[in-house]
Amino acid sequence: MEIWDAYDENFNKIDNVTLIRGEKLPEGLFHLVGEIIVKHTDGSYLLMQRDRRKHFGGMWEATAGGSALRGETPIECAARELREETGIVSDHLVEIGRVKNYEKNTLYVEFLCVTDCKKDSVTLQEGETIAYKWVSRDELVSMKKSELLTECIQDFVEELKS
Repeated sequence: MEIWDAYDENFNKIDNVTLIRGEKLPEGLFHLVGEIIVKHTDGSYLLMQRDRRKHFGGMWEATAGGSALRGETPIECAARELREETGIVSDHLVEIGRVKNYEKNTLYVEFLCVTDCKKDSVTLQEGETIAYKWVSRDELVSMKKSELLTECIQDFVEELKS
């Protein structure tokens, strides 16, 4: 059972209230998700392909990420998810944005990780991802919205275009 902290819509943690993954979230309460865009020092970006058994299976996403567990800060969540989903360990994560999704009662905290890791050292997480690739900035911005998962990342890509 995965237990989360509860947040209000302004990203404030609500003391003494917990949420359980899979249960309907009470009105006005949110759970927190940390997402990380990985940029190599050579300027390329890491894309991960979702496991085909997952929602949006087979789509590419330019983030690693997931729900913050009870007691985790957004940056702790992001660092853990980055390590679990890619094998990349970094304590140099920079927050680049926050997004509210009222339909899903979810708060997203977006981070950028710039790394000089060996590009062939990325590891896949069983049940989460099935492939990865490094793409140039131009390749990333030329991808169709239907190819890239998450509105947050599509917004990031739009910013790269300008």
